[in-house]
Amino acid sequence: MNQTLAKILYVAGVTTFCTFLACWAVLAHQENTQSASRQTATSRMADEEFAKKAAQGGMAEVKLGQLAEEKAQSGEVKKFGERMVEDHTKANDQLKEVAMKENINLPSDLDPKDEAKYESLSKLSGPQFDKAYSRAMVKDHAQDIAEFRREATNGQKPDLKRFASETLPTLQSHLRQARQMEQAAMREGMARSSRNSGATQHR
Repeated sequence: MNQTLAKILYVAGVTTFCTFLACWAVLAHQENTQSASRQTATSRMADEEFAKKAAQGGMAEVKLGQLAEEKAQSGEVKKFGERMVEDHTKANDQLKEVAMKENINLPSDLDPKDEAKYESLSKLSGPQFDKAYSRAMVKDHAQDIAEFRREATNGQKPDLKRFASETLPTLQSHLRQARQMEQAAMREGMARSSRNSGATQHR
């Protein structure tokens, strides 16, 4: 009798343990599936956010480039502005094609920060504009490169990821040129201050 009871208890214990393991496995699988779904949804949102920011940034670079063609004193700054208009117009068109394939609606207006930057720069001209515009281009392109590199590495949408990867070298070239332009503007500013100081002393 005792042996029979022991067998029954043993079988019941094993059954309960197996049932617990089965339930745990199912719950773990559900949690992993839900977690993967959340990660995929988050990645897709990140892709769309990148596309929208890239579109607004590209529009801003074109508009600021046109302003540089008009306001800059330095021939180097004017040429950089021309390059911004040409390169970012091309990149914007490519991004629109990718966004259409991926069913992403891109904004048609500038980001308020870029709009404010444009308004601020539009009030300057000559050397003052050159210096402020150069500084803005260095900052903007450093941020752009970080965002494009992140998308090129972690993006989930293949066409958007490819766009980021293929555009990166152009942005890196822009940053190198912008840094040279900023240094030239600073040297010109120092030389101008020195000339003004010398003229004052002669008086």
